[in-house]
Amino acid sequence: MQPVQVTRRVGGQVTLLSTVIAFVSADPAHAHVKWFAPYIVGAPPQPVGVTLADGWFWLGISLVLVFFLLFGVLERRPIGLRILDILDMATGFLWVRIDDYVRAIVGAFFISIFSVGGIYLTPDLKTPAEWVSWVQLVIAWCVFWTWTMPLAGAGIIFLWLLALRDYDLFHLLDYLALGLGVAAYLFLAASKNPKWSSHRLEALRWGLAIALMWSSLEKFAYPEWFYPLVIEKPFLTFGLPRDAFIPMAGVAEFTMGFGLLWTPLIRRLSAIALFVIFTAAVWPFGRIEIIGHGLIMAIILAVAADQSRTSQFLAKLKNLPRNIPIGLAAALMLFVSGYWGLHSAFYGSDGFAGIPRADQSTHSHNKEHPHGPEAEGGIGAPPTK
Repeated sequence: MQPVQVTRRVGGQVTLLSTVIAFVSADPAHAHVKWFAPYIVGAPPQPVGVTLADGWFWLGISLVLVFFLLFGVLERRPIGLRILDILDMATGFLWVRIDDYVRAIVGAFFISIFSVGGIYLTPDLKTPAEWVSWVQLVIAWCVFWTWTMPLAGAGIIFLWLLALRDYDLFHLLDYLALGLGVAAYLFLAASKNPKWSSHRLEALRWGLAIALMWSSLEKFAYPEWFYPLVIEKPFLTFGLPRDAFIPMAGVAEFTMGFGLLWTPLIRRLSAIALFVIFTAAVWPFGRIEIIGHGLIMAIILAVAADQSRTSQFLAKLKNLPRNIPIGLAAALMLFVSGYWGLHSAFYGSDGFAGIPRADQSTHSHNKEHPHGPEAEGGIGAPPTK
């Protein structure tokens, strides 16, 4: 077979995977709903049983498993190695300067949110404290020197802890994994111990994957948060019914996050699909989207460029394609039990202050009640009778 034929076949398979996954996980799956629509973190989530009884959820799971299993099998054959070779050639220019790239995008991200002002780490974590923005500028400066990189990592953790004063811990869990992943990268990249520094990109990838899987659960727990987006921008669903699109978008986000933790071919193809989707979200959601998710998009590119051909964690398990459904089921059980379990532990079975699901609305920052319901006294004020 001629090389051009192999390239065409490989390119077709990569495009098909990206297209199908993009179809079931379009813009609102990755335009963080808390930046654009009303929400109350402590409101009671939809019971897990509702999702498990949803045929669209299982259709999404089935589609993703088909593609994961297909490429899991191909990865062990010559064509799989050929796909990896093509990806290596396409991203080689980035891989040779990967650390410079990561440090540059971390610095650029913190300069961006410094310029925006009034936020801790993301658009929905607002603060009236002006000095917080200057901490972000210091973090951006620190990433460019090896000896100051640990200070940048500590600064990221400091901002997360600072936001904890004004926001519920459960809300802050949305940003814990990615923040720790970036901080861990900065700590490890600055290490003079080769054994430690060799895990820097892995820490970054795990932080991103966990963050995606955790945030995807909002689409199962609070599908109504996404209704305003679907009503305002109906083209986002590609013609699918609203209640079909949202769970399938959640499935796609969770499974692609899971894919980032699997074998090299699956994680790189998952990263490519994620990058396409995040990029597509920029046009309908604008500057807030690219600033808020710019760091995520850049890390996704780093994962796609990662030329490592091994898995550091549970390698024997991952090398057998038949274990993909087992791994995905275990991840779903772990994250679902953690999300619903922690929510119940924080807010009780009735949710925050017994707020009805119909009253879930908040948009602006209120230091006393950052997630309170909308009322005559203003967003975040106690509900009125």
